[in-house]
Amino acid sequence: MGRSYWFECSKCSYRVKVSGRADRGVNVFVETIHCRDCKELLDAVTRIRMPDQVPGPVRARFFAGGLAWFKLAGRNWAAEGPPSLQTVLGRLSYTGFTRFKWLDFEPQCPVSPRHSVQSWSEPGKCPKCGVFLEKSAVPYRVWD
Repeated sequence: MGRSYWFECSKCSYRVKVSGRADRGVNVFVETIHCRDCKELLDAVTRIRMPDQVPGPVRARFFAGGLAWFKLAGRNWAAEGPPSLQTVLGRLSYTGFTRFKWLDFEPQCPVSPRHSVQSWSEPGKCPKCGVFLEKSAVPYRVWD
Protein backbone atom coordinates (compact mmCIF):
# COMPACT_ATOMS: atom_id res chain seq x y z
CA MET A 1 0.00 0.00 0.00
CA GLY A 2 1.33 3.39 -0.99
CA ARG A 3 1.03 6.42 1.24
CA SER A 4 0.87 10.13 0.52
CA TYR A 5 1.76 12.73 3.16
CA TRP A 6 1.41 16.49 3.52
CA PHE A 7 4.74 18.27 3.31
CA GLU A 8 4.83 21.92 4.36
CA CYS A 9 7.43 24.66 4.33
CA SER A 10 7.58 26.80 7.47
CA LYS A 11 9.14 29.73 5.60
CA CYS A 12 7.11 30.17 2.40
CA SER A 13 4.00 28.07 3.28
CA TYR A 14 4.45 25.76 0.28
CA ARG A 15 2.28 22.64 0.75
CA VAL A 16 2.15 19.46 -1.28
CA LYS A 17 0.71 15.92 -1.00
CA VAL A 18 3.36 13.40 -2.13
CA SER A 19 4.85 10.11 -1.00
CA GLY A 20 8.19 11.69 -0.21
CA ARG A 21 10.18 8.80 -1.72
CA ALA A 22 9.84 5.91 -4.15
CA ASP A 23 6.69 4.04 -3.15
CA ARG A 24 4.47 1.30 -4.50
CA GLY A 25 0.98 -0.05 -4.39
CA VAL A 26 -0.48 -3.22 -5.85
CA ASN A 27 -0.82 -1.86 -9.41
CA VAL A 28 1.37 1.22 -9.51
CA PHE A 29 4.86 2.41 -8.53
CA VAL A 30 5.57 6.11 -7.96
CA GLU A 31 8.61 8.23 -7.27
CA THR A 32 8.58 11.72 -5.80
CA ILE A 33 10.37 14.11 -8.13
CA HIS A 34 11.41 17.75 -8.02
CA CYS A 35 10.70 19.58 -11.27
CA ARG A 36 13.29 22.35 -11.50
CA ASP A 37 11.35 24.26 -14.16
CA CYS A 38 7.96 24.22 -12.36
CA LYS A 39 9.58 24.41 -8.91
CA GLU A 40 7.15 21.75 -7.66
CA LEU A 41 7.26 18.35 -6.00
CA LEU A 42 5.24 15.67 -7.78
CA ASP A 43 4.58 11.95 -7.57
CA ALA A 44 5.53 10.55 -10.98
CA VAL A 45 4.18 7.16 -12.06
CA THR A 46 7.17 4.96 -12.91
CA ARG A 47 5.46 1.59 -13.33
CA ILE A 48 1.85 0.51 -13.85
CA ARG A 49 0.19 -2.89 -14.13
CA MET A 50 -2.24 -3.19 -17.05
CA PRO A 51 -4.25 -6.10 -18.51
CA ASP A 52 -2.32 -7.72 -21.34
CA GLN A 53 -5.36 -7.90 -23.62
CA VAL A 54 -8.83 -6.49 -23.16
CA PRO A 55 -11.53 -9.01 -24.20
CA GLY A 56 -14.15 -7.71 -26.66
CA PRO A 57 -17.22 -7.78 -24.31
CA VAL A 58 -15.26 -6.09 -21.52
CA ARG A 59 -13.94 -3.45 -23.93
CA ALA A 60 -17.49 -2.71 -25.15
CA ARG A 61 -18.85 -2.43 -21.59
CA PHE A 62 -16.11 -0.03 -20.48
CA PHE A 63 -16.32 2.00 -23.68
CA ALA A 64 -20.13 2.33 -23.45
CA GLY A 65 -19.82 3.69 -19.93
CA GLY A 66 -17.08 6.12 -20.96
CA LEU A 67 -15.08 5.20 -17.89
CA ALA A 68 -11.51 6.20 -17.18
CA TRP A 69 -10.21 2.62 -17.25
CA PHE A 70 -10.76 2.29 -20.99
CA LYS A 71 -9.03 5.60 -21.58
CA LEU A 72 -6.03 4.28 -19.66
CA ALA A 73 -5.94 1.00 -21.58
CA GLY A 74 -6.37 2.57 -25.01
CA ARG A 75 -3.64 5.23 -24.86
CA ASN A 76 -0.40 5.16 -26.75
CA TRP A 77 1.89 5.35 -23.73
CA ALA A 78 5.10 5.61 -25.73
CA ALA A 79 3.91 8.79 -27.45
CA GLU A 80 1.88 10.40 -24.68
CA GLY A 81 3.92 9.56 -21.59
CA PRO A 82 2.79 8.15 -18.25
CA PRO A 83 -0.55 8.98 -16.62
CA SER A 84 -0.75 11.12 -13.51
CA LEU A 85 -1.13 9.45 -10.13
CA GLN A 86 -4.64 10.94 -9.81
CA THR A 87 -5.67 9.31 -13.10
CA VAL A 88 -4.32 5.93 -12.04
CA LEU A 89 -5.96 6.07 -8.62
CA GLY A 90 -9.30 7.08 -10.13
CA ARG A 91 -9.57 4.12 -12.49
CA LEU A 92 -11.66 1.02 -12.03
CA SER A 93 -10.16 -2.15 -10.57
CA TYR A 94 -9.19 -4.97 -12.88
CA THR A 95 -11.73 -7.76 -12.54
CA GLY A 96 -12.13 -10.63 -14.97
CA PHE A 97 -8.60 -10.41 -16.37
CA THR A 98 -6.08 -13.21 -16.09
CA ARG A 99 -2.98 -11.85 -17.81
CA PHE A 100 -1.22 -8.62 -16.96
CA LYS A 101 1.87 -6.72 -18.06
CA TRP A 102 3.93 -4.01 -16.42
CA LEU A 103 4.57 -0.76 -18.27
CA ASP A 104 7.70 1.11 -17.14
CA PHE A 105 8.25 4.87 -17.47
CA GLU A 106 11.04 7.30 -16.80
CA PRO A 107 10.06 9.89 -14.17
CA GLN A 108 8.92 13.04 -15.93
CA CYS A 109 7.02 16.23 -15.21
CA PRO A 110 3.33 16.03 -16.20
CA VAL A 111 3.45 19.61 -17.52
CA SER A 112 6.17 18.90 -20.08
CA PRO A 113 8.46 15.91 -20.64
CA ARG A 114 11.24 18.40 -21.49
CA HIS A 115 11.36 19.80 -17.95
CA SER A 116 14.37 18.93 -15.86
CA VAL A 117 13.49 16.62 -12.97
CA GLN A 118 15.43 14.94 -10.20
CA SER A 119 14.51 12.37 -7.60
CA TRP A 120 13.44 13.80 -4.22
CA SER A 121 13.15 12.04 -0.88
CA GLU A 122 12.41 13.25 2.59
CA PRO A 123 13.91 14.90 4.48
CA GLY A 124 14.33 17.24 1.56
CA LYS A 125 14.32 20.92 0.78
CA CYS A 126 11.45 23.09 -0.41
CA PRO A 127 11.52 23.56 -4.20
CA LYS A 128 10.53 27.23 -3.78
CA CYS A 129 12.85 28.55 -1.03
CA GLY A 130 15.28 25.77 -0.02
CA VAL A 131 14.19 25.26 3.62
CA PHE A 132 13.65 21.67 4.78
CA LEU A 133 10.02 20.57 4.51
CA GLU A 134 8.08 19.23 7.49
CA LYS A 135 6.22 15.94 6.99
CA SER A 136 2.82 15.29 8.57
CA ALA A 137 2.79 12.50 11.15
CA VAL A 138 -0.24 10.72 9.70
CA PRO A 139 -0.64 9.79 6.01
CA TYR A 140 -2.99 12.03 4.08
CA ARG A 141 -4.02 9.12 1.84
CA VAL A 142 -3.34 5.40 1.68
CA TRP A 143 -3.71 4.30 -1.92
CA ASP A 144 -3.86 1.18 -4.07
